[in-house]
Amino acid sequence: MKVPAMKVPGLRRGKTPDLPGVTGVVRLDRRTKRLTKRLRSGEIAVIDHVDVDRVSAEALVACAPAAVLNVAASISGRYPNLGPQILVEAGIPLIDDVSGEVFERVREGQEVRLHDGALYLGEEIVGKGVVQSAEMIEAAVEEAKAGLSIQIDAFAANTMEYVRRERELLIDGVGVPDIRTTMEGRHVLIVVRGYHYREDLATLRPYIREYRPILLGVDGGADALLEAGYLPDVIVGDFDSVSTRALTCGAELVVHAYRDGRAPGLERVHALGREAVVFPAAGTSEDIAMLLADDKGASLIVAVGTHNTLLEFLDKGRSGMSSTFLTRLRLGSKLVDAKGVSLLYRSRISTSSLLLLVASTLLTFGVVLAVFSVSPVGSVWLDGLKDTWNGFVFWLVGLFS
Repeated sequence: MKVPAMKVPGLRRGKTPDLPGVTGVVRLDRRTKRLTKRLRSGEIAVIDHVDVDRVSAEALVACAPAAVLNVAASISGRYPNLGPQILVEAGIPLIDDVSGEVFERVREGQEVRLHDGALYLGEEIVGKGVVQSAEMIEAAVEEAKAGLSIQIDAFAANTMEYVRRERELLIDGVGVPDIRTTMEGRHVLIVVRGYHYREDLATLRPYIREYRPILLGVDGGADALLEAGYLPDVIVGDFDSVSTRALTCGAELVVHAYRDGRAPGLERVHALGREAVVFPAAGTSEDIAMLLADDKGASLIVAVGTHNTLLEFLDKGRSGMSSTFLTRLRLGSKLVDAKGVSLLYRSRISTSSLLLLVASTLLTFGVVLAVFSVSPVGSVWLDGLKDTWNGFVFWLVGLFS
């Protein structure tokens, strides 16, 4: 199957008509979320990502690359992941099982050419894979659905293992650090840069304006808050996907560390001249953010961009997502998804009530002025009011003359 010729901004054809395919600058990274930070429109992305999840695919689509080459299988058959379909539907060629030597044979920023699933550096083939079509991806998804029960069994086993290792944290809150930010009795809005986070934040504007919740960003969720015009109060994560701007915005920082206490993100914090609280835990960063808010007495926790369904847990591609499932069980009704808030929340003062209040006030003034205008005292009072108003206007005009 041939890679279709695409008109992408920044994309150049081969140097001569004899060289078919697409030509562009190559960007390589084995971690997709790091790659999307520097990937630009029309460039060729090379990743190493088994079972490309929905969030990663949407981030790649937002960068508008000329093509995505994956050293691994974008859909391995373990479960029906959503990423490959999103890429192909966006018109981005996806090439799977590219020979792994491409990471050694190609350097970041070099100009390469892609044709028929082969990646050329000059006239030399430096990598070759299988071009994925919509039909191939659909067939792989159907096959993966048939084997989903195996993944559910593995998920259940991982859940039991997490309970065994973290039962003190889950049940008694042992190990939750102290922080400066007061959450007792407050709403806490936790933002993860996940599914539809932009739309959810936009929908929640009235809620945020009225209730003024504590704003907690999980790694890149802090940047999502800044992009939406909000200043995060707390940032939680391992800090590998959050900007320097967010880390230096003044928010309190909580570094997610490994269970043995190692915290790779702490070095970056100290390099920026900031201090941070360390929270060792085996779960994901979004889990410890929720456990932190719950332990500090939050009355309601609203989640933006987090995982809610079993398929979303599996789509994250981590066995550790069992911790997310158990964290939600612990929080119970205190945890509300942003979509639920936007559907159920209504301002305590409705627009119709405000309009009625304004109309009744204007009517009252009209009645008072009408009564005053027909009485001697009212006439004198109105004349004095007019003189005062004219004097104010004269003074105001004098300021600018």
